[in-house]
This record gives sequence, structure tokens and C-alpha cells, in this order.
Amino acid sequence: MTTQMIITEKPSVAEKIAQALKEKNLEKNKDGKVSYYTLTRDNKHIVIVCAVGHLFTVAEKEKHGWTYPTFSITWKPSYEVNKESDFTKAYLTTIQKVSKKIDEVIIATDWDIEGEVIGERILKYLCKKNTAMRMQYSTTTKEDLLESYEHINKSYDKKLAEAGITRHELDFIFGINLSRALTLSVKAATNRFKILSSGRVQGPALKLLYDREVEIESFKPIPFFELYAETQTKSKEIIFAQHEKGKIEDKQEAQKIYKKIKDEKTATITNLEKKQHKQLPPIPFDLTSLQTEAYAILKIAPKKTLELAQNLYTNSYISYPRTSSQKLPESIGYKKILKKLESKFSKECSFLLKGNLKPREGNKIDAAHPAIYPTGELPKKLSPQEARLYELIIRRFFAVFGEPALRETLTLTIDVKKENFIAKGTITLEPGWHDLYKPFLKLKEETLPIVAINDNLDVKKITLEEKETQPPARYNEASIIRELEQKNLGTKATRAQIVDNLFQRNYVEGKPIQVTELGKRTINTLLKYCPEILDEKLTRDFEDDMEAIQQKEKKGSEVIEAAEKFLTTTLKKFKTHEKEIGKELGEANIETQQQQSKIGPCPLCKKGELTIKRGKFGLFIACTEYPKCEATFKIPKGKVLPNEKLCEHCNYPTIKLIKKRPQILCINPNCPSKKIDEKKILAEGRKCPNCSSDLIIRRSAYGAFLACPGYPKCKHIEAIVKKEETKKKVTKK
Repeated sequence: MTTQMIITEKPSVAEKIAQALKEKNLEKNKDGKVSYYTLTRDNKHIVIVCAVGHLFTVAEKEKHGWTYPTFSITWKPSYEVNKESDFTKAYLTTIQKVSKKIDEVIIATDWDIEGEVIGERILKYLCKKNTAMRMQYSTTTKEDLLESYEHINKSYDKKLAEAGITRHELDFIFGINLSRALTLSVKAATNRFKILSSGRVQGPALKLLYDREVEIESFKPIPFFELYAETQTKSKEIIFAQHEKGKIEDKQEAQKIYKKIKDEKTATITNLEKKQHKQLPPIPFDLTSLQTEAYAILKIAPKKTLELAQNLYTNSYISYPRTSSQKLPESIGYKKILKKLESKFSKECSFLLKGNLKPREGNKIDAAHPAIYPTGELPKKLSPQEARLYELIIRRFFAVFGEPALRETLTLTIDVKKENFIAKGTITLEPGWHDLYKPFLKLKEETLPIVAINDNLDVKKITLEEKETQPPARYNEASIIRELEQKNLGTKATRAQIVDNLFQRNYVEGKPIQVTELGKRTINTLLKYCPEILDEKLTRDFEDDMEAIQQKEKKGSEVIEAAEKFLTTTLKKFKTHEKEIGKELGEANIETQQQQSKIGPCPLCKKGELTIKRGKFGLFIACTEYPKCEATFKIPKGKVLPNEKLCEHCNYPTIKLIKKRPQILCINPNCPSKKIDEKKILAEGRKCPNCSSDLIIRRSAYGAFLACPGYPKCKHIEAIVKKEETKKKVTKK
């Protein structure tokens, strides 16, 4: 009997494949804490094992301290390189044990470039084989997994794996060499060790944000004037209208018109024009458009959107999210999906099932996966954010099958003493796809009163407003990802992480994104001494090389060789200016740290400034007037930034705490907003579930909470919640 081993990317997918393939008996086996499955199907013994993402990663072959350039690289188990990957060792060990008794390997990792790398590395280093079959699927539903197995590809995509491996190696040699060069330059110039980073995509991404910052800073506003008329119909309905010239740059011209009409009391409708236009349905979500829409509508950061979407995919609720496709092929089964969703979305599904199901599609194609769509599987329980994102994906799926909406724009021309003012209003006549996309539709209905040509209006007010042209808007987390995609920088799966790295390294901050002094100086310095590091064309060319590898037009070794030559030349040039570069970056780093450590005025002495300090037990907030002023405040765990706003309850400074999501906190532990009825809470006599001690009240920047007095031996804490809230417990033994 042939023994097959199926390799999956995640434990949950291993279980789903096992359930999909089982005929009679299915055994769940344990190797320590790692589960794997065995079953018999079609006279084959099948073992299903799982990885947990990348079990192998690129690393230096031999470490010789912090030197550059270095191109001696190899692939090592992830747990040997990064302590945070220690948990992967158990999975690697299990696969290695199981692989000794198998005849055939089936790679069933995610069907994309990263999945191919994960599978190929396991195949090479653990299974010691160079051939494997490939399951290809876009959803983890039972029927799709079964179909994928029954129509298995006899070989995995070796060129796709080679392109992925090359990308990892390319990113590693760029990242390690550029980051070391920057870090060591600061050390050489200032004798301070501050880790700075750059990379093949990170540098050009920061340059994009920097360029926008330069545009904003160098922007010179141009004054202009606008004239408005507030008029009223006989039925007392108000119509606001703007002068037909719109922006008037000539001040004298604007004042002349204003002087002419400012005291006029009547106006006349001289023209009325109605225009109808069809608004086409939206196109299906690819990953970038999902991240953009989720940020705009749901206020979910792109990185979080990808995380939530991946969870929905793994649990079989949506198709594979890391796709660049805007196509929905008939093969996914439109009717089948709608019928499954009908129990929860009966009105929408019933309506669509009556019509001709033809989706509106975009131009982008992904060879592996269709656009993102719901599978029809209905979740039993989702987190609030998962539920909102899931409904957004479902509503988008509905909307692409909808009819165009019909909207009408009414344009009124209003004569005020021979000066024309224009009023416009747009309404929806036929909602079409709008009804399917609610409540995620962002459209305004602007209704104008019913009037006719020659109707007279009362002029309530004539206004002359002086304004200035505005600089271009800063990027937000979604718009910069969209810009990176348009410029072919990074991949659909990595762009959100690249932006997050810029935040983590203090190169950027805030919403919208603002480049810090460190970020500006880093770009300025590199432009001065090594501009080629920031060249987005270089990054695009390497992306084209990845595509060429997949198309069998290039070899990965050729691409790596070209990268080594470029870095050797560039870093040699960098080395000659190392101290000048380090001096500028060191100064910028200190300035950025100082800016980010200033929390606000001291509310106690009224003279000093509260700043973040580092003490024996970590970070805390203290007054610059110490020892005259001994004001100190605790800082919660996480990244803390100044918020520049005082608490509305107590006038103490507030901070921005960045963990999974930004949170604004007042630093005052006795803030009225954190006030509780201590006597009543203590009277309840709550006991510690671990040691039976009476819980006591403690305070932090978050407010009051119950804690065991036996800390640090017992670390039990409980939140103090309102009556209407469910009591939460956090126990640490």
C-alpha cells in the first residue's frame, strides 16, 4: 500500500483536509503537542502533517560579527535563527519523523509563492526529496479540498518556488547589509548603538512618504475667493449656491462682484437642467481593494485586515485573500454560494437568484486565485471585527451582481443681479446595487427643492469667503499600500508589513502618516551619499526578475549575483562616508526620541515638562523639574507616544498607547473618568481564585482593577466592570 504524506501550512487546514478525505476511519495522532492525522483512502495510507508558516528561513552561513557586506547565506530552521520561532521546532520534528516512512509527498500549503516556498523547503530539508505532487485550492471548504485532492497536480511549481526562494534571499541580503551599514555608521560617529533598518522595498516606501512630506512643506498656498448665495423659496426651503466662476484668484474681481450684489434681496431661477447617469456596480475585492475599503469604511488597519481575512479563509468562510485578481469565474458556483447564504441574507439572495448572475469584473488577473468571495459557509461565532469584515466581503459579492444604479443631478442657475450662481443636488432614482451593498455605501443624497424656471427666490445672505489652496494630503495606511501596488513595490502579502515596519522603526508616525525627523534625515542622508539605495526602479526591476524566474526566462542565481554586485559597489561608496552619514543619523535619532518623549506640561508644578524616562524597572513619566518636582506616572506596556491633548476630565496630559490598536489614555490614575465606588466594590469581598486572599484595588493608566495582594507570587487580576458589562477575568499563574 502506498503511503502519502500531505503537508499543510497550518494545523487547522490539516484537520480540514483530513475531514474532507476520510472515508471510514480517521485517526488523530499526537507527537508531543503536535497533532497529525492518518487515514486510508483509495487503497492509500495517507498521513496529514502541518507546518506553522515558514519552518525554515534565510540566515548567515557563518557569523563574523557585525560586518558588511556579507553574502554568505544559507537556509536554517526558523527556531535556530529567531527565539520567537521556538514553537516551530516541534512541528519540524514531527514532519521529520513521519517523512521517514512515506512514499509520496503532496504539498497542500497555500497556493501562492510563499506556500510554494514553505512546501519546497520542507520537501528538501525534511523529506530529502525533490519531487512532490500539489493540491491547489482557493477555499478550505470540504468540497474544494476533496476536488483538489482528486484532481491533484502531478508536480509542484518549481519555478514559482525558485522565485520565492530568490525573493527571500534577495530581501535578506539587502536588509542585513543596508541595516548594518546604517547602524554601524551611527556607532562609528557617535559611539551609540541604535539599530536602524532599511531594505529593498522599505527604503523606496519611506522615500514615497518623504516625497509627499517635502511637497507639503514646500507648498506655498495661493489665496482665492469664493462667492456664495443663501437663497430661500416661497415655501421657506433653503438653496445654497456658488458663483459660476468658482475659485476667483483676482481679489479685486471678487470684491467688485460682491459689492455689486451684497445688498440684493431677490434672485431668479434662470435655468434648470437634469442629467441622469448610471453608476456601475463595484468590482470584486482583491487584497489591496479589500484593505482600502476596510480602512475607509470599518477603520481597520490594512495589516489587521489581512490577519482577519486569513482567519476567515482558514475557517472556510471566504476564499484565499492574498489575491490580486478582480475576476469571479463561474466555476466557483454563484448559485450554490447564494443558496448557502440565503438563510442569513434571504432578501438579497432571493433577489439575485431570480436574475441573470453575471458579475461586473475588473481587469486584474491572478493565475492562482479568483477575487475574494464568501464560500457560503456560515460562521457560528466571530469576533466583532471579523464579523464586520465578513459582512463587507459578502455585501461586495452581492453588489457585483447588481444592476447599475440610476442617479440624477439637478443643476440650477440662479440670477442675482446679473451674476449667475450654481446649485447642484444629486439623488438616486433607482438604487440598483446600492440596496445590496448597504450599510457600507458611502454616498450623499443632496436634494434640492422643487422649483421652476423664472421662480423668484429671497436672498438671505451673500458671502465672500477668502480661502487658500491646500497642500496634497498625507498618505494613510491604506493609500500608501495602494501607491506601493501601483508602483509595483513589494507584494500584495508584504506591503502592509513594510508600512508597519516603518512605524516600528520610528521613521513614521501618526494618522495620516507623517515622516519623523529620523525618517526625514535618513532619506536626506541617503539621497546625499547613496541615492541608489532608494531607487524605486531598482526595486521594480528586481520584481520583474521574480516574474522572469517564474516564466523560466531567468535563474534565481543570476538575480542574486546581480544584487551582490550592486550592493558591493554601493556599500563601498557608503563606507567612505560612514562617519558623515552616522553623525547626521545619530543627531536625527536623538531629536526624534526627544520629540516622542515629550508628553505635555506638568500639571503639578506648572513649570516643568513631563517626559518619558527610563529607570531601573523600565519606562515611566517624570517632570523635568526633578528634584524640585517629584511628579511621576506609570506607563502601561506597549509603545507610548505623546497625544498633544489634555484630558477633558482632569486636564492632565494624555498618551497614545499602541498595542493591537491605538488607544488614548489619561496618565492620571485618579482621573474622574476612572472613578469607582471603592467601598461598594470591597464590600463584595471578592476572593483570589488561586490563593483565596481578599482582592485589593490597584490603579494603572487604564484605571482601577482588582488584584491579588500576593503579587508577584500570585499575579491574578480582575477588571472592575459596570453592571451591564460582562465581568472579565485574567489569570496568570
